[in-house]
Amino acid sequence: MPAYDTGTDGGEDTADLDLPPDLTGAPAPYEVENGHRDGPDLLDRVADWGPVPTPVGVLHLVPVRPERDLSLITTWMNDPVVDAFWLLAGPAERTAAHLAGQLDGDGRSVPCLGVLDGLPMSYWEIYRADLDPIARYYPSRLHDTGLHVLIGSAEDRGRGVGAALLRATADLVLRNRPRCSRVVAEPDVRNAASIAAFRAAGFRTAGEAELPDKRAALMIKDR
Repeated sequence: MPAYDTGTDGGEDTADLDLPPDLTGAPAPYEVENGHRDGPDLLDRVADWGPVPTPVGVLHLVPVRPERDLSLITTWMNDPVVDAFWLLAGPAERTAAHLAGQLDGDGRSVPCLGVLDGLPMSYWEIYRADLDPIARYYPSRLHDTGLHVLIGSAEDRGRGVGAALLRATADLVLRNRPRCSRVVAEPDVRNAASIAAFRAAGFRTAGEAELPDKRAALMIKDR
C-alpha cells in the first residue's frame, strides 16, 4: 500500500453555495455523464457528485479513464516529490497496473482526477477504508471512507490548495454518503506537509499505525 502526498493549509465549508451557470462543471474532455459503473457500487456514485466551490476554485472529481488520463498521471508519479511517498515512478505500464487494480476491482476504490476550474491538477482515490486492508490496523467503522491524494503541479503545493481541496472533498463524501460517519486518511508520519494539510482541512490525528510499508498517521474527520 503506497503512501501519499498533498498540499497545505486553508479552506472553508462552502458546500451550500449556489454556483453561477458558468461554474457548474468542467469543460470537455473532463465532462462526465451521470450514471453508474458496471458492477457493484460501494461508494454511492462518485461520478454523480458534481462540482463543488472551494476557496481556490471549482473542484470536480472526475473518475479516471486510462485512455485519456494515463499519460498525465504517469507524469505526476514520476515527479520525485510525489514518488517519495507514492513509490510509483517508472513507465506508464506501472501506473496503468496501479489504476487497473481499482478500475477492474469490485468498486471499493474509485480513482479520480481533481479538475480545478476546468484543469486537471490532482489525483484522488476515494475508497472504502472499512473494506480495505487498512481496516486491520485501526478500529474501523462500517462505511468509513478514505482519501488518497497527490497534487500534480509543484506550483499548487505549499500555498493552501491541498488543504482547501481536502476539506471540500471530505465534505463531498459526507454529503453524498449518508451512511458514512467519518472520513479517514493515513499519510506517512514523515510527510509533515501532508499531515499539516489534513489538520488544516479539519481532520484530527487519532494515533499512528504500523502498516506493511510505512508508519502512518491516522487522520479522521467526523461528520
